[in-house]
Amino acid sequence: MLLKEIIDNKLCRFVEGADSWQDAVRISCRALEEAGIVSERYANEIIGSLVENGPYIVVLPGIALPHSSENSPNVFGTAIAFTKLALPVFFDDIGGEKPASVFFTLAATDNALHLKNMRRLFTMLTNEALCADLRDVASEAELSALDAKYENF
Repeated sequence: MLLKEIIDNKLCRFVEGADSWQDAVRISCRALEEAGIVSERYANEIIGSLVENGPYIVVLPGIALPHSSENSPNVFGTAIAFTKLALPVFFDDIGGEKPASVFFTLAATDNALHLKNMRRLFTMLTNEALCADLRDVASEAELSALDAKYENF
């Protein structure tokens, strides 16, 4: 399952909260930065896109998919990171009250692998029970338990 890969690759983080949605985006990129998959500038690239285009990354209630444009010079590999904020952030200053506490941050250089990852992620996100559980998860152990509970994803 995708969650197991995220855990095994040390691409998950659990934090109390963020000072702003911009801070939440930066936090959501840290695991990818630490793994050498993206540069420090990647988060600012995503933030700039959100300022310009609004909170399009909030795809479901409470769930955001931060990402940049194709062929970003700040991306060096393909992966998905998971960040869970105990307290949601709001994107209200750029287009509505869209809260998010679950972040699946995307980075891609390999289109085929990225499409595979996206299919797996969207299959997961079509399961309402799994999405509800993701909004409540508070630790890596709980995320691992979700992987076992929803082993078909």
